[in-house]
Amino acid sequence: MIYRGLAVVSCLAIGATAIAAPAPVSDLSAGSLESRIATLERMVEARSGAQHNIQRQLVMMQQEVNELRGSVEEHSYKLEQILQRQRELYIEIDNRMQSLSSPANMPSQANADDAAGTPEISSSSLGEDDAYDRAVNLILREKRYDQAIPEFKAFLQQYPGSSYAANAHYWLGQLLFNKQEWAESSTHFETVVSDYPGSNKRADSLLKLGMIAQNQSNLARAQQLFEQVIRDYPESSARKLAEPRLRAVKNNG
Repeated sequence: MIYRGLAVVSCLAIGATAIAAPAPVSDLSAGSLESRIATLERMVEARSGAQHNIQRQLVMMQQEVNELRGSVEEHSYKLEQILQRQRELYIEIDNRMQSLSSPANMPSQANADDAAGTPEISSSSLGEDDAYDRAVNLILREKRYDQAIPEFKAFLQQYPGSSYAANAHYWLGQLLFNKQEWAESSTHFETVVSDYPGSNKRADSLLKLGMIAQNQSNLARAQQLFEQVIRDYPESSARKLAEPRLRAVKNNG
């Protein structure tokens, strides 16, 4: 019986030593063997309870982290959807704008007269977002390209520091490009290139500047611009358009 008691004391002593957190020191030298064993058992139970509490808190924290991670992933997905829709919108507008290069697709004088007779809402009475959307919709939905030019100009005059400013300059450049007004078109594309280095329309603006230089038979300038598009934006759709034009310029140079 005594040997069994000593064995239990030894095991409990080893278990108590393995617990990392220090416990209050008890005087185990006094009292009977049974009381000392009971004291050791209480110490082990106290430490076990503390460990269980810590484990429960860790589980709760992990659950909160998982919920936060799920929320971040959901918002990231929604943001990517918005960005994808914006990219699709730009591509659609670009395609429609490019079709204007064909004389058959230019608006007739009758359509222009009808548009001129339509009551207009002053851009100055609109907020920043509405004014920009109005100008874009003149291109995308209403196909009133000539009317879109003064709308974009008025927008830039009223909101020069807008987050849409780079895009507004780009669309102005594109509208004027289709009218073959090279000088003014170049001004807007150059503004995008020089003033908005982070704009997602910078590569397209460089491409259009190269096309203008090519149309003006300034082949050296066109080659420089096409090479810049390929070098600075190797993964862009503008690069795919710049490559055949660069080959054509080199062959004609």
